[in-house]
Amino acid sequence: MRLVSVNPTTGETIREYEEWTHDDVSKVIGHVHDGCLGWRNTSFSQRSHLMSALAARLRGKKEELARTITMEMGKPINEARAEIEKCAWVCAYFAENAETFLRIETIGSDAHKSYVRFDPLGVILAIMPWNFPFYQVFRFAVPAIMAGNAVVLKHASNTMW
Repeated sequence: MRLVSVNPTTGETIREYEEWTHDDVSKVIGHVHDGCLGWRNTSFSQRSHLMSALAARLRGKKEELARTITMEMGKPINEARAEIEKCAWVCAYFAENAETFLRIETIGSDAHKSYVRFDPLGVILAIMPWNFPFYQVFRFAVPAIMAGNAVVLKHASNTMW
């Protein structure tokens, strides 16, 4: 089966994609899992540096990315630009604050020592709708990645191809 991306304004085909097989999906998840094993041990400093670089890259490619959103889903260009800017803000915000948010917190209890600790979970699957094609992903993925996890994304079944 081929998935076809169609410009909703013109009806023109933008691009066609081959549907992935079960083996294709399993292979990708395996690669993501392998990468996650190293990523979870990456320092907050390195994660922050990379996330800040992503924020800068989004801002540098804002026009191109906004045009893609507009072409693929018909979102007005000003809204698409704002969406990319919001994604860059999310990257910068978590680059700056994730270490503080995830710091071990000592809490009072009857035990000798009690604390809350945030450890990476591993590979996290997200199923996302299409109405905010970048922001839906970034608001979920950025904090998860900054916490040492990896993410895999699948579009929702009611998302247009």
